[in-house]
Amino acid sequence: MKILLTGATGQVGWELTRTLLPLGEVIAVNRNQADLADLSSLRAVIQQHKPDVIVNPAAYTAVDKAETEKELAFLINAEAPGVLAEEARKTGALLVHYSTDYVFDGSKTTPYVEDDPTNPLNVYGQSKLAGEQAIQQVAGDCLILRTSWVYTNRGSNFLKTILRLAAEREELKIVADQIGSPTWARLIAETTAHLVRQALLERQSGRFKSDIYHLTSSGETSWHGFAEQIVNNVREQGTLTLKNRVIQPIPATDYPVPAQRPANSRLSCQKLEQHFRLTMPSWDNSLRLCMQDLA
Repeated sequence: MKILLTGATGQVGWELTRTLLPLGEVIAVNRNQADLADLSSLRAVIQQHKPDVIVNPAAYTAVDKAETEKELAFLINAEAPGVLAEEARKTGALLVHYSTDYVFDGSKTTPYVEDDPTNPLNVYGQSKLAGEQAIQQVAGDCLILRTSWVYTNRGSNFLKTILRLAAEREELKIVADQIGSPTWARLIAETTAHLVRQALLERQSGRFKSDIYHLTSSGETSWHGFAEQIVNNVREQGTLTLKNRVIQPIPATDYPVPAQRPANSRLSCQKLEQHFRLTMPSWDNSLRLCMQDLA
């Protein structure tokens, strides 16, 4: 079996190159080999390899920059997934695509379920929602996985930023009125491998149904709580010297950014857990494992 993996050098893509290996031959491509901004070359890559599964973690993820690069964001996050879906249907491949909590406006007071009305607040969220819709319109076999607050121990993300700032500054000011579930990229990759395995079995038996699932850690915290836990873990492990003494909670209005973020990014994973017979680990346990790996 052939699995075509886009965005192989990204946070989730890098982890997927390892977790997908037991399922078959993984053809891992980066932007130089499969640029989602070049739709014709993207089609050519799929037609060349004729994969059985396409896994697409590649995306335009610069949330604030997207406000001034709307055309590029929609090209990569909306048009390219539609092309992937079209080519997957032609070859009979299963498409696995990742979306985001930012398709919601955050006004709900409980975790979002898959069927809740969408209403993205920013261009990034709008482009990701358009990508979901483009895939669904093709009506091929697909799994759309919405995740949130992704981090890992490599690259650029909230975890790495807090580690750097805590080593440099005595006081940090972190937003405390946006709530979500930090999700380790490795958890996403390991869960994806399980989902693909079961989806392929369901396809063989004629029971497969394309659908959207939420995939995050369990539990919830704020960006402030996330930062505090990162610093606490470092102190427990004793692996780094930190200058930080205080992490001050602030409202989002005190940290203005070009793109508005939802106040509630919590996603319910009950549908995924029931269908695929999984239990998602808590965000703080996953963070501890990630930081042990980093140490």
